[in-house]
Amino acid sequence: MRNQREQASQLPRDGAATETRALHGVSEVAALLAFKNSLTIPPGAADFFAKWDAAGVASSPCNFTGVTCNSSGSVTAIRVEVLGVAAASVPFDVLCGSLPALATLSLPSNALAGGIDGVGGCTGLEELNLAFNSFSGVVPDLSPLTKLQKLNVSQNSFTGGFPWDALPSMPDLTVLAAGDNGFFTQTDTFPAEITKLTNLTVLYLSAANIGGVIPPGIGNLVKLSNLQLSDNRLTGEIPPEITKLTNLLQLELYNNSLRGDLPTGFGKLAKLQLFDASMNMLTGTLSELRSLTQLISLQLFYNNLTGEVPPELGDFKELVNLSLYSNNLTGELPQNLGSWAEFNFIDVSTNALSGTIPPYMCKRGTMTKLLVLENNFSGQIPATYATCTTLQRFRVSKNSMSGDVPEGLWALPNADIIDLEGNHFTGGIGDGIGKAGSLNSLYLARNRFSGAIPPSIGNASNLEILDISSNELSGEIPASMGSLANLGSVNIAGNGISGEIPVSLGMCSSLNTVNFAGNKLAGTIPSELGSLPRLNSLDVSGNDLSGAVPASLAGLKLSYLNLSDNRLVGPVPEPLAIPAYGESFHGNPRLCATNGVDFLRRCSPEAGGHSASTARTIVTCLLAGLAVVFAALGAAMYITKRRRAEAEATVGRGSGKLFAKKGSWDLKSFRVLAFDEHEVIDGVRDENLIGSGGSGDVYRVKLGSGAVVAVKHITRAGASAASTAPSAAMLRSPSVARRTASVRCREFDSEVGTLSSIRHVNVVKLLCSITSEDGAASLLVYEHLPNGSLYERLHGAEGCKLGGLGWPERYDIAVGSARGLEYLHHGCDRPILHRDVKSSNILLDETFKPRIADFGLAKILNSATPDSTPGVVAGTLGYMAPEYAYTWKVTEKSDVFSFGVVLLELVTGRTAIMAEYGQSRDIVDWVARRLDSRDKVIALLDAKIGEEWAKEEAVRVLRVAVLCTSRTPSMRPSMRTVVQMLEAAAIGREFGHVASVKGKVIP
Repeated sequence: MRNQREQASQLPRDGAATETRALHGVSEVAALLAFKNSLTIPPGAADFFAKWDAAGVASSPCNFTGVTCNSSGSVTAIRVEVLGVAAASVPFDVLCGSLPALATLSLPSNALAGGIDGVGGCTGLEELNLAFNSFSGVVPDLSPLTKLQKLNVSQNSFTGGFPWDALPSMPDLTVLAAGDNGFFTQTDTFPAEITKLTNLTVLYLSAANIGGVIPPGIGNLVKLSNLQLSDNRLTGEIPPEITKLTNLLQLELYNNSLRGDLPTGFGKLAKLQLFDASMNMLTGTLSELRSLTQLISLQLFYNNLTGEVPPELGDFKELVNLSLYSNNLTGELPQNLGSWAEFNFIDVSTNALSGTIPPYMCKRGTMTKLLVLENNFSGQIPATYATCTTLQRFRVSKNSMSGDVPEGLWALPNADIIDLEGNHFTGGIGDGIGKAGSLNSLYLARNRFSGAIPPSIGNASNLEILDISSNELSGEIPASMGSLANLGSVNIAGNGISGEIPVSLGMCSSLNTVNFAGNKLAGTIPSELGSLPRLNSLDVSGNDLSGAVPASLAGLKLSYLNLSDNRLVGPVPEPLAIPAYGESFHGNPRLCATNGVDFLRRCSPEAGGHSASTARTIVTCLLAGLAVVFAALGAAMYITKRRRAEAEATVGRGSGKLFAKKGSWDLKSFRVLAFDEHEVIDGVRDENLIGSGGSGDVYRVKLGSGAVVAVKHITRAGASAASTAPSAAMLRSPSVARRTASVRCREFDSEVGTLSSIRHVNVVKLLCSITSEDGAASLLVYEHLPNGSLYERLHGAEGCKLGGLGWPERYDIAVGSARGLEYLHHGCDRPILHRDVKSSNILLDETFKPRIADFGLAKILNSATPDSTPGVVAGTLGYMAPEYAYTWKVTEKSDVFSFGVVLLELVTGRTAIMAEYGQSRDIVDWVARRLDSRDKVIALLDAKIGEEWAKEEAVRVLRVAVLCTSRTPSMRPSMRTVVQMLEAAAIGREFGHVASVKGKVIP
């Protein structure tokens, strides 16, 4: 300041006014330089600040780039925008104290941090824009800024409450943007002060932690052209008063808890261009949209909308984006849809739409995504899409489409996914597939494609997934496939493909899954397959392969191997002749083993001449003699043991072992094991019992190696007192024993058949099964999950003692469990129904990652044989879907209902059945009666979910739970959709496995 005064004293004295202006100008220069000195300026912004210096007394702030002055030379505007400059703290107090004429302060899209307390001193401000920075702390009292017309503090890290009560002092406000500040203290009612700002044209409050209902007073803001309230906690219905906002161009309401129909008169918003109300609970039809002819983008996915897509949408000349997926829409799509403008994408997947696909959506050559999977579309693929070179995704799977595929579709240069799975397509795979330079995934399974796989497929260099299974293909596997260096999964199962397996596949270094089952392949298994470093699953069963099992396969780390039903001969390499691959070689009678496993015959030694024959004779005689001796000893020991066992059965279990005699046991291994059956059997004792359920008792068994496994004991029919310990009910009633044993026998077969074939991180691992010689007792050996079940952790005394579960753990359990069920429903060859989803069947590992367990009631879904077994209850009270009571049929949507109950447990901390719910009522009824207000919804949450961000996520998960527990099965989402909704629930915090859904297009 001293130097400024000295400089001022040296100025020419042209008059008092000149001197005053000079002094004032220097002061403003100093303020601006103080601001510049607070910044870290990246190289790309250096030129912008090149003129910001104090070079001599002639320096004027009006020469600074981004600075505007009035006619008096005073600074009126500072615009430092989108430069990436950073600051730990901005000297707002210096700027506001030294620039009295400042009317515009615009600093958006930089990396500025610290608080903004001093900004209240800029009382002449008309525009304040601090958006897209890292400012933090509390937004100060802004009521001194009475001239403010534009206020934008969005996309920062502010905490505390926004000063809504300051808004009445800004009657001229036209822009209010305070969104994307997720750390704002939650507001349980919509701020009433906003409805008084009748000059507003832009209101952006997305992700501002606002709750409550949208008030009728919103209709006062008739000048609004842009209203964005997304990513909040809004409830209730869209108020009818919103139809007064006839100047609206953009309306964003997505990801709230809004319900009900679009209000009558919504069609009055004739200027509306962008409308997004996706991820809510809206119902009713789309009829109110038929007059919104200016729509450019319409996003209503993840709701409960019904009825048809209005035919008028086909005449909308501006429409370029349409996302209506995951609703309950029916009828046909307008045939002219997307034909007028430069259409971008359509996603109407997972509805019940029918008819043909509109043919002209790529008429302007700009379409990128066509997603109509999981509907009832029929007819052929329109030929117009064969020339739509901009297409990146073409997905029509799981419909009823037919006919040949237009030739050009195979050769689309920018398509990364072509998904035609599960239709009735015919014809061949086009030779143009080799020109599909961007193709990553080709799904053609379950159609009627015929002819050969074209050799040109080897030119599709980016191909990673090829699934052409269950078709009518013939010919040979082209050797050119060996050039697909990125190919990770190839499935040609269930066709009529012949010839040999090309040795060139050994060059596909990325291959991890190969399924050639059920074809007519001949020749030998190439040894080159053993050189594939990532190969994890190999299935060549059901072919006509011959020769030996290549020794090179022994070096692979295969989780699945199936060579059954071929004509293979010779010894199986010893590393493969293990119980884990016990069923991998069936149907090859000329295979043998050198290590004496019981599922392969022992290999005969080569002929060794007379001496060898003589030796064999001598050994045979010796063994025969010993057999006589051992038979006599064995008879005596048997009598002694039987008497001892009968005595033990009379006095009880004695040592506590469940099995009082050791007989012959059959062990079937599904993984590589480091223990035998006797270690397991010895550990099944009373003191190791850790749980009991409808399908058996569970024991914790510690093995000699120190490892721990969980063992489930299932009693079969015909059990004797000497081999098992029957329950008291069985002893009282032999008929109960027979019936219970029969049911458990079925449960055992079901669980073994299901779990042995499943490989998923969120499904419990079945290590082996052990069955007694007489079939009376069966054991299932699983991985041991040390944190018990979700039920115990949420509701049990031990769980409470250990502090229960925090929200991050609960969220991870919800997502992980959903992914496990999604795999069962969508990731297997045929959908697998669990039929008893509940919190006690979700087990937790040492890091609380969940595993779906207890498949005792699981059943492979077979549409030709509906599950309608009377008298056998599939499920648990409180978790069973309501339709089961009158249909006796279980579907995938029944599992979804049960999982919804689990989500309710996670969110509320309550059990499925409690006395306080009332007679014949459960948690679903209890929650449903408390969804009519935001306060009641918050009151539903477990008190242990304390943080505000956690409550926000919990409410979103609650919304998913409510959808899952809909009384109408068709209204429930698929498990694939459930996973997507749960992942979307964590927007706003860093979860490694959570992806943003801002794109609003399903993969």
